Amino acid sequence: MEAVNVSVIYYSATGNLHAMALAAAEGAEKAGATVRLRRVRELAPPEAIGSNPAWARHLQDTADVEEAALCDLSWADAVLFGTPTRFGNAASQLKAFIDTTGPLWQTGSLAGKVFSAFTATGTAHGGQESTILALSNTFYHWGGIIVPPGYTDPIQFKTGNPYGTSHVTGPGGSFGGPTGDVLEAARHQARRVTETAAALKTGRAT
Repeated sequence: MEAVNVSVIYYSATGNLHAMALAAAEGAEKAGATVRLRRVRELAPPEAIGSNPAWARHLQDTADVEEAALCDLSWADAVLFGTPTRFGNAASQLKAFIDTTGPLWQTGSLAGKVFSAFTATGTAHGGQESTILALSNTFYHWGGIIVPPGYTDPIQFKTGNPYGTSHVTGPGGSFGGPTGDVLEAARHQARRVTETAAALKTGRAT
């Protein structure tokens, strides 16, 4: 298998997406990829962060995770984006990062790369699919190759979202962090992304 570079770029307020991103990074690494785990910059005002102890604590706990930069996209053969749902769309923090990618798009640097996405919501069916599909609109504009998990592994029949791994946190995160099944689904999604990117890279080299 061709060696591939995978970036896992995410936004997480209270830690759910961080846990899923870690699982995705693990899945990609086990599939043979070189992985960069990156969080996007926090843009919320301090008073909003301070109003939620879990939010403030998570921001402090992940201060050592490097912030995403455009070079993490240009370096990668494949990228997995993770975001909580905000009214059926990606969080503004991730969207703000994506909005800086114009220079890469203009030069065609994102075309032909593999993209995939995962999410978490406060309620069941709280915009999980629409968030992932909304991110796909960006991937279309980039000329990316979208690789969903589909129903390509038994774990997908347990978690039930063929668009991308998703987790229900409950109001205020009261349902707890991602379960074993959700984390395994994130690993599977990243393995599938890695294997697809590797197959494309091999085909292009021949």
